Amino acid sequence: MADSENGVSAPATPGTPTPLFSSLRVDSLSYDRKSMPRCKCLPLDAATWGAPHTCLTSFPAPGVSLTRKLGAEFVGTFILIFAATAGPIVNQKYNGAETLIGNAACAGLAVMIVILSTGHISGAHLNPSLTIAFAALRHFPWIHVPAYIAAQVSASICASFALKGVFHPFMSGGVTVPSVGTGQAFALEFLITFNLLFVVTAVATDTRAVGELAGIAVGATVMLNILVAGLVVFYKYNVFGLK
Repeated sequence: MADSENGVSAPATPGTPTPLFSSLRVDSLSYDRKSMPRCKCLPLDAATWGAPHTCLTSFPAPGVSLTRKLGAEFVGTFILIFAATAGPIVNQKYNGAETLIGNAACAGLAVMIVILSTGHISGAHLNPSLTIAFAALRHFPWIHVPAYIAAQVSASICASFALKGVFHPFMSGGVTVPSVGTGQAFALEFLITFNLLFVVTAVATDTRAVGELAGIAVGATVMLNILVAGLVVFYKYNVFGLK
């Protein structure tokens, strides 16, 4: 009891997993999970209904500036879009040399590399739908959502022009063209996007998850989704929410 009062924790019991890194655990949004306040848009327990709303401002100040976060988000999204689209284009140019497994690996490895390299800076959302989902779950401030989406969209556009400059005229390999009906393609897109968002939110928002391994989990999910649905949606699916 004395040790706990002095801030000294007891040694781990046998069988207790130890973290890979000894640094303070924070979530993939670079915010301390335990310090995130609950939304106060409807202060039911307030003395009056005139209590100020703090949904957009009641977040602790991050240790990294917003400019650096947006820069990391731009670079990460650019790498992901370029690599995941270049794989199918190269596969088309060289008559199927990479195959479906190679295309899935391009996207999965790109996601893993970007999350591991920029996740501690910007959270590596890389996707407007993820940014909105994290904000809705109160793990990201709404006031930063427009800036993140602008960085993601602009990076995607820049990556598209870079792909055109490098691989023209072999561009059709990176185009999403379903090989089934519209209804089947929509259902499959819905299911694999659900898989991706479920895994991302699970590993990024639950304090019991090993946050340092989020990149591997999300990258593996992307690769699995492409292996399952790649042939149906022509080697490429809507990983980014930017179709």
